[in-house]
Amino acid sequence: MTASPIQIVCQSCATKNRVPKDKLGNTPLCGKCKKPVLSTRPIMGGDNNFRRYITDSDLPVVVDFWESWCGPCQQFAPIFEHVAGDLSTKACFMKLDTEQNQTTAGGYNIRSIPTLMIFHHGKEVARLSGALPKTQFQQWLAQNLPNI
Repeated sequence: MTASPIQIVCQSCATKNRVPKDKLGNTPLCGKCKKPVLSTRPIMGGDNNFRRYITDSDLPVVVDFWESWCGPCQQFAPIFEHVAGDLSTKACFMKLDTEQNQTTAGGYNIRSIPTLMIFHHGKEVARLSGALPKTQFQQWLAQNLPNI
């Protein structure tokens, strides 16, 4: 028996796809672009696509609000990318450059970077300012990621 489907926004073309929960680990392909729906790397978010990912996906979305000149942001980037690969069936991981996407960053009152946020069904679930070592980041996610 196939599990009930969840809606996921394609990491490549932003098309909504319905995927049975028990098939998430089978590298499901997008019905439109035929690329994998889930990405093992963070997607680049922006003012133009941010809302679609956080409101139209049944997967939680973990967002790293960062800037290119920020030292702690640069140090945290490989940790965020590695964990994104490990948890690609549990959450969508997105990076949003606050300098290039001031409308979105301002809308969420991002005052320090990096700031990490988890969204589920368009609502903020958790927020943390500052870079974390990998183990602490994984613990924060384990405590705050909603189950799907």
